[in-house]
Amino acid sequence: MLRPHRALSRKGFLVLMACLSVISFSAGLVFLWMGAWPVFGFFGLDVLAIYAAFKIYDRRARATEEITVTASEIRVRRVSPRGDVVEWAFNPLWVQIDRVEHAEFGIDQLFLVSRGRRVSIARVLGAEEKASFLSALLDALGQAKRGPNYHSMA
Repeated sequence: MLRPHRALSRKGFLVLMACLSVISFSAGLVFLWMGAWPVFGFFGLDVLAIYAAFKIYDRRARATEEITVTASEIRVRRVSPRGDVVEWAFNPLWVQIDRVEHAEFGIDQLFLVSRGRRVSIARVLGAEEKASFLSALLDALGQAKRGPNYHSMA
């Protein structure tokens, strides 16, 4: 299950907004005291804009991507921030992994490719996380291609 990184918890967000509000209100009062009353309103607009940006960020962080590998299929299930679900299924014997790499930063994009379909995966991960994910995915694909293991461990 892949989820976008969230920089702040709910408590952290509330603390940040409280600090910004206090600082903005205090600075606005200074300008109000100096006679520049329109500036006071602009400080309020700044806090409102930051609040709106964090709310948009928080809503986008609700998106998920689930990648399941079994001996019979690879299933990619993507849920948008609105709750829309899109799924793709691939045969692990025929799927290939394609990657786009940046010379400085490492893996930029990963794709599952099979029978003319190309699906972008792990879009929310950074370059190092994509490299680790790719390694785990290749291991899982190798295991899926070998098939189920019926040997008991006695």
